[in-house]
Amino acid sequence: MGTRESNEQAGGTGRRALLGAAVLGAGGTVLGLGGTARAADARHGGGRGLKSLPVPTVIGHRGASGYRPEHTLGAYQLALDMGADIVEAGDLVPTRDGHLVCRHEPEIGGTTDVADHPEFAGRRTTKTLDGVPVTGWFTEDFTLAELKRLRAVERIPANRPHNTLYDGRWEIPTFEEVLRWQDEQTRKRGEQVWIYPELKHPTYFRKLGLGLEERVAKLLRRHGKDDKNAPVILQSFEPTSIERLNKLVDNPLVVLLSGATTRPWDFVETGDPRTVADLVTRRGLREIAGYAQGIGPTLDLVIPRDAAGRLTEPTTLVRDAHRAGLILHPYTLRNENPFLPADFRKGTDPDAYGDVFGAYRAYFATGIDGVFTDHPDTGLLAREDFVNNRPASPRQG
Repeated sequence: MGTRESNEQAGGTGRRALLGAAVLGAGGTVLGLGGTARAADARHGGGRGLKSLPVPTVIGHRGASGYRPEHTLGAYQLALDMGADIVEAGDLVPTRDGHLVCRHEPEIGGTTDVADHPEFAGRRTTKTLDGVPVTGWFTEDFTLAELKRLRAVERIPANRPHNTLYDGRWEIPTFEEVLRWQDEQTRKRGEQVWIYPELKHPTYFRKLGLGLEERVAKLLRRHGKDDKNAPVILQSFEPTSIERLNKLVDNPLVVLLSGATTRPWDFVETGDPRTVADLVTRRGLREIAGYAQGIGPTLDLVIPRDAAGRLTEPTTLVRDAHRAGLILHPYTLRNENPFLPADFRKGTDPDAYGDVFGAYRAYFATGIDGVFTDHPDTGLLAREDFVNNRPASPRQG
């Protein structure tokens, strides 16, 4: 199935309740980063659109989801306050009445309190989502008004028990609410706020008569955010969805790439035999460059891990993608040990923070253009170290 979680397995039962070494200033940005963004901007030549973003770009993965329940306005707001360059505001899934809402998956049993609502008990069902049986509650079986009665909860409480403090605090946001929030934050901050929504399971929803691409395009046009310099980057694991978007809007587009042996679900449906390994060849990357501006590979496509989970040597993906004219925004760096390469974990506690700064440096050194992170404050400090050529901390083995 095309999902980031296919490559990001959680484990353990706790984590440190820390915001890392960053301290938030009165203006809402992370202290000590003033020169970093300027230095990174100079590397990218300034200008509008994608070229205006600092490099490496720090992208708040589903907001600041290391500290707040993901895909809530609280998580999005904190990511901005920490200084994230872009907020991944929206994994977009539809409601029964055609509205787009922000949830990690259409199944919402693990990200909302729907199980606590007896009036919705009869909605629990099993569906086949991209070839995999999934049991729970699905957004397409609810109207927007019904979904607004639910509240968001922490998706991985075993790893992030402190985030459960915020369970029930925020409702499910719609994509239109996010677009309005983006405008409001841009006005308040006096600088452009960027968002990076993902279209989830486009083939699945098109079969249900709930096509995503047209709905996204309609909202972007309504809000004047459908041109090549618009501060909205669109992404999907299904290449044909990105091709469809390329005909509807002029926004920057990114093809997400899972494990090398996997096949995008739209390829499975149409009988296209190619795997992700085919897409990351020079020929495959040139083809992607014909309708997209970037790729979002799993980090393992940039630097593979060995059987023990330790980093090996980088692949040629960064070089090959850049030669094809594509940017790379891999996913996802998290502070907790279970999500880090084995050589950057610290101690035996599976939920303690590891040497994530060392991991950032290893990935930044490959030349990637940015990275998704659950902990934007950590990512910003790591970028500051990298741009200023500060030495990485020793690897922990």
